[in-house]
Amino acid sequence: MKSFLCLTLVAAMLTTMAPPAVGRKKLRTHATPAPVQKRDPAQIEAATRLQVFLDRGNFSPGALNGYYDDFTFKALALYREALGEQAPPPPAKPDTTPDISGLDLTNFGPTFIPYTVTEADLQNIGLVPSAVAAQAKLKFLPYRNAAEAIAEKFHCDVHFLEELNPGKTRTVKAGDQLKVPNVEPFDLVSVAAIKPGSEIASPVANDLPEEADARREGTASATRNGSAEPGLPTISVKIDTKTNMLGVFEADKLVAAYPVTIGSARTASPLGEWKVRGIAKLPRFRYDQQMLKHGWRSGKFYVLPPGPKNPVGVIWIALNKKGIGLHGTNDPESIGRSSSHGCIRLTNWDIARLTQQVKSGVPVTIH
Repeated sequence: MKSFLCLTLVAAMLTTMAPPAVGRKKLRTHATPAPVQKRDPAQIEAATRLQVFLDRGNFSPGALNGYYDDFTFKALALYREALGEQAPPPPAKPDTTPDISGLDLTNFGPTFIPYTVTEADLQNIGLVPSAVAAQAKLKFLPYRNAAEAIAEKFHCDVHFLEELNPGKTRTVKAGDQLKVPNVEPFDLVSVAAIKPGSEIASPVANDLPEEADARREGTASATRNGSAEPGLPTISVKIDTKTNMLGVFEADKLVAAYPVTIGSARTASPLGEWKVRGIAKLPRFRYDQQMLKHGWRSGKFYVLPPGPKNPVGVIWIALNKKGIGLHGTNDPESIGRSSSHGCIRLTNWDIARLTQQVKSGVPVTIH
């Protein structure tokens, strides 16, 4: 656990080690740059192999991009901690191969695999208007195009998918074959089948009742499904706001880690000890500009429908603090590289994995 907390020091060293910013017009600071020059295929393959290895081990580097970036180094350091090893310092130069001695990176087959696009991949694609008022009139907020859907399915940056498949991602149709990272695919349809221990039926995610009003619901569920259930290891979640990493612990042993986006200075994530209240799949979201900007509610708001382009993504893990939760995102490339409005944000594939590890009553520390 000390290493998890000490990762803050590693994070400070990594702030100057982002992937090289090669040109892309109107580049967002959090997005992986779309390269104007062809990168070395061997370097791409080697960096992606490490990222896939970590992702498959439940130590997520976030959206895969074929770079040795800061979240790859953080995930690697935490993976070594979980093995009981001392994590070596990150390389001195950006996008440089880290120390991978002792790791078997050959245990999952090829780094990239061919994938044939199916009709099911294209079912959750449609127009998403930019205006919030127009979004609120929809029944579902889908992916905007097939490239977004396929990139999320295979845990990668959409620009990286384009780099792997030059000229193929603009007009994707069923039957097309694409080159993708060899991860366990995230399937949007499978979200409905996830069986969390304490599900909340179809709520407006950030508009759940106060803790006092929900005490009977939470107490019964925690007693039946919580971390204190006889014969099960004690599960806890710790979120380090200095490193933007979330750790899952069984007793005191780190077993999984995911990059997160935390609150801004104006709407900070609440530090302290909290508990999971319940889990909502494909939630709706109360969009209130005053709340998002200043931290207090107004009477002017919109309720946005569920879907992968909902601001809280496809899953909401409610904490015992009104309006605050752990949730997915509509912008996976931004995780850990932007700020939230107080909640803890993960990629949709990582929040889906976290959901299967926590239940009502599980303690969550934000520090």
